[in-house]
Amino acid sequence: MRSWVVGARLLLLLQLVLVLGAVRLPPCTDPRHCTDPPRYTPDWPSLDSRPLPAWFDEAKFGVFVHWGVFSVPAWGSEWFWWHWQGEKLPQYESFMKENYPPDFSYADFGPRFTARFFNPDSWADLFKAAGAKNIRYGLYHSLLEWFHPLYLRDKKNGFKTQYFVNAKTMPELYDLVNRYKPDLIWSDGEWECPDTYWNSTDFLAWLYNDSPVKDEVVVNDRWGQNCSCHHGGYYNCKDKFQPETLPDHKWEMCTSIDQRSWGYRRDMEMADITNESTIISELVQTVSLGGNYLLNVGPTKDGLIVPIFQERLLAVGKWLSINGEAIYASKPWRVQSEKNSVWYTSKGLAVYAILLHWPEYGILSLISPIATSTTKVTMLGIQKDLKWSLNPSGKGLLVFLPQLPPAALPTEFAWTIKLTGVK
Repeated sequence: MRSWVVGARLLLLLQLVLVLGAVRLPPCTDPRHCTDPPRYTPDWPSLDSRPLPAWFDEAKFGVFVHWGVFSVPAWGSEWFWWHWQGEKLPQYESFMKENYPPDFSYADFGPRFTARFFNPDSWADLFKAAGAKNIRYGLYHSLLEWFHPLYLRDKKNGFKTQYFVNAKTMPELYDLVNRYKPDLIWSDGEWECPDTYWNSTDFLAWLYNDSPVKDEVVVNDRWGQNCSCHHGGYYNCKDKFQPETLPDHKWEMCTSIDQRSWGYRRDMEMADITNESTIISELVQTVSLGGNYLLNVGPTKDGLIVPIFQERLLAVGKWLSINGEAIYASKPWRVQSEKNSVWYTSKGLAVYAILLHWPEYGILSLISPIATSTTKVTMLGIQKDLKWSLNPSGKGLLVFLPQLPPAALPTEFAWTIKLTGVK
């Protein structure tokens, strides 16, 4: 868990409006053509059989927002409370001693969480500029709370009692769904207890069968210490998860622009900020391997997203404005990558080869595609067809890239070659 539940964390999943799964369809009104949806039982074999709503796989890119009381001290990380009063780390105790009165508590930060300059329209505009055509709304929810007396009571009892779950966690989850109707629930804080303590399967059965979002809602895999990478909707597995080969289950890489924290912190340094090319490279590799890429920003206590975070998000949007055809609603190809830093995606009959490094002499060797008499090669962002020939090695083809100065190329890095008529 990267933050306590005090102060909400918002999850905004960005998606392109597409034909398949992106538009909510009206309910069926003709009984002759309606079929009853399946009913899911509160056990993992049943719950894991639910198909993932199509919109999530089509979205590919999302923005995570960590914003809460931890944004007030804005120091160290969003785990500030735990590092200070749970672990009692010396640097956090020193920070509090040097900056706040002796009797200052974590709750005293609350009134200073002003959100004075929070402008949801500005946030929405930024997220659209980062690559969104339509915004899906999700909520983060932490199952545990570090210092809640009922949780500590259950913990003392070896989690053989469920005072905390019955009085707080589950009523809160049901209320969140009924009141806010999120498209996605990003569960966290599960690791100390099995799913049976959390009553996770009961909640998910209700969510899939009877909740107001039962047809569209998506969840992750953090529903108990035995669930990560095994049960739930899509898999997070762990923070910044990056598989080396194509998984057989939908997954997500969640990561943060600030490499040392998910929440805003005043002690952030430029060396801690992920550069644009790394973000684009991670996005490309994630999508090539069938995943979604979730990129985090942490606003200030006032509700501002600082310029360096805006700059990184806008860089993603600029790249997607040229190369989004190879990302949104794409599928993994039969080959995911080649040794020359080329990553593949596909859509319909088109194959996309995204090169992360410009090849020597501007000649790109692609081993995997098999050319045919109808093969056509283009670069996204350039209108003219590219010249190509069969690879002298007998495998694949050679693509002769545009002989242009760097400033005239469609993007600064990660260029997309579109191949049609290949096998």
